[in-house]
Amino acid sequence: MSASETPRKPRGRQFFANPGPTNIPDSVLLATAHQTVDFNDPNFLEVYDSCVAGLKQVLRTEHEVFLYTGSGHAAWEATLVNLLSPGETVLILESGYFSDSWAQMAQDLGLEVRMVAADWRRGVDLGAVRAALADDTAQAIRAVCVVHNETATGMTIPLPEVRAALDAAGHPALLLSDTISSLGSLDYRMDEWGIDACVGGSQKGLMLPTGMSFTGVSAKAMQAHQSSRLPKHYFNWTKMLGRRHRSFVGTVPTSFFYGLQESLRLMLREEGLEQVIARHARLARAVRAAVQHWSGNDGPQLFCLNPARYSDSVTAVLMPEGHDADALRAMALQRFNLSLGGGLGPLGGKVFRIGHLGDLNEPMILGTLATVELAMRVAGVPHAPGGVDAALATLA
Repeated sequence: MSASETPRKPRGRQFFANPGPTNIPDSVLLATAHQTVDFNDPNFLEVYDSCVAGLKQVLRTEHEVFLYTGSGHAAWEATLVNLLSPGETVLILESGYFSDSWAQMAQDLGLEVRMVAADWRRGVDLGAVRAALADDTAQAIRAVCVVHNETATGMTIPLPEVRAALDAAGHPALLLSDTISSLGSLDYRMDEWGIDACVGGSQKGLMLPTGMSFTGVSAKAMQAHQSSRLPKHYFNWTKMLGRRHRSFVGTVPTSFFYGLQESLRLMLREEGLEQVIARHARLARAVRAAVQHWSGNDGPQLFCLNPARYSDSVTAVLMPEGHDADALRAMALQRFNLSLGGGLGPLGGKVFRIGHLGDLNEPMILGTLATVELAMRVAGVPHAPGGVDAALATLA
């Protein structure tokens, strides 16, 4: 093939192993292809109400849930502007690219940001969190922001331990969490863990197209909302509460709710939430086993070095020195029709990511791992062959 020729697209269905957006089940795709309906139609309102109730089941909350047309970033902005006032202080636990992104957003909104710095490969030290809270004798910190599952690094942060640190310090700060890449994949218990506000999105564990997000809000957070003075209009919770839908200042994206209704049916009724979480844990162990095997012969290795914090929804893989992760990803996509996630921020070209969340099973995981190993062989990336066998051993 000459340099001017366009590469031919590989035949067959693409294996999509990005950590978000994720694969959408065929039944959910079909459900979203619904005719246009009036969002105040009584039949739609039944669908809407059942979806909100199901979403609360997945969040494990009995509190208010506000929904928006927008990605997870929209939900984070909505949460910050509805809870805080100009110049107030938030404490953000560093976990990777997305914790840094929320910090930048908070600064752009006129908030003061304090960071608990962390090694991206090991995760935040809870002792440092306790120290930061103890040092805040004036209790200037109004909210502690935590990414439950850092998609960029394949690492989780134990939210119950963060809540325990707040309680032990007697600190009144709100506990805010990002559950975008953990909800519907990892265990998440908003009320039990004392989460005051959590943000989620449609395109990960909920197995929907990108474009809808939400915030779960505790009673304590709703009280804080009453005194918040950051500018808001479309995201204003008070305006939303005056509407029948208790969300959406404007048109309701009806098609999403027909898809969400089917997604919730699959998760809560057909499989069961506990089984969904167990499936994600089982498949994640298989992926990690393959990567740990590949690390022989100076091959790729798990980016996360803290086994207690391995993510069950995404695994970040650090390439050997001198080998480009993006070149490997391009090889996998162009030659074998496998789409992998890339490294974010400073990890660009150094890391590729295998998403294992949402609609997936053993054949999909094993096919992904086999193709990654094939791409490494073709690209000349050092590794210990047999990663798929290591994955099989965990699944058998």
